[in-house]
Amino acid sequence: MSRYLRRYIEVLRLFWGAAIAAELEYRINFFIAAFSSVSGFAGSLFGLFLFYQNDYTFQDWSWEEALVVLGMFNLLQGFAATFLAPNLNRIVRHVQEGTLDFVLLKPISSQFWLSTRAVSPWGVPDLLFGLLIIGYAGSRLQLPITSYLLGLFPLLCGLVSLYSLWFMLGATSIWFVKIYNVTEVLRGLLEAGRYPIAAYPAAYRVFFTFVVPVAFLTTIPAEAVLNRTGIGWFVGALALAIALLLISRLFWAFALRFYTSASS
Repeated sequence: MSRYLRRYIEVLRLFWGAAIAAELEYRINFFIAAFSSVSGFAGSLFGLFLFYQNDYTFQDWSWEEALVVLGMFNLLQGFAATFLAPNLNRIVRHVQEGTLDFVLLKPISSQFWLSTRAVSPWGVPDLLFGLLIIGYAGSRLQLPITSYLLGLFPLLCGLVSLYSLWFMLGATSIWFVKIYNVTEVLRGLLEAGRYPIAAYPAAYRVFFTFVVPVAFLTTIPAEAVLNRTGIGWFVGALALAIALLLISRLFWAFALRFYTSASS
């Protein structure tokens, strides 16, 4: 392992250790977050149940298979609550208060610093619910352990894609300080990932695959777990993740050209 990489891992350990220690001072927040997760999960499950009552099914998707998609959505939601939301809020605050200057002066990638500085354990309940529902649906479908492993790759690609989208939204705070409405629009679009893409009309499927890549976040990983997707979708998920990550880095560099520091 190179010295450069070891330095970043050590910085990450210090960041997360300090952030979790600070968050655990307010332990009641965990119970509030757990209750919120249970409520949201119950609402999602009930909504999916309404579709499947009276023997109705999404095209080529059984109840258990649709549960795998819902589980993937919960994993992404937990990931966003744990790693993305806390850091996105801090980017906005750094721009508002002029403290982004100090971040840019540090001998470390500013994008890495801003993306990993904070972490919140309150998204863990969503992660657990996601794993539990995928495990339950998989046991009903009698999926082998290799099926779960097969779904890891597109899921990781989906996490990278989701991070890139969130970070680019955070970067827009350099122009538009209050971006919370924009993030709510993104949240609303990502809500479509609760259900298989087959649940939507053809025009929406195109939109949620090639414009806002919701399909690559939940449906494609679920299809990988169910052994229903080909190598082309794996390549597409990887290409999308790499492209969005590179675009996020280029977009951040572009945004910094318009940043006016607190001292200028």
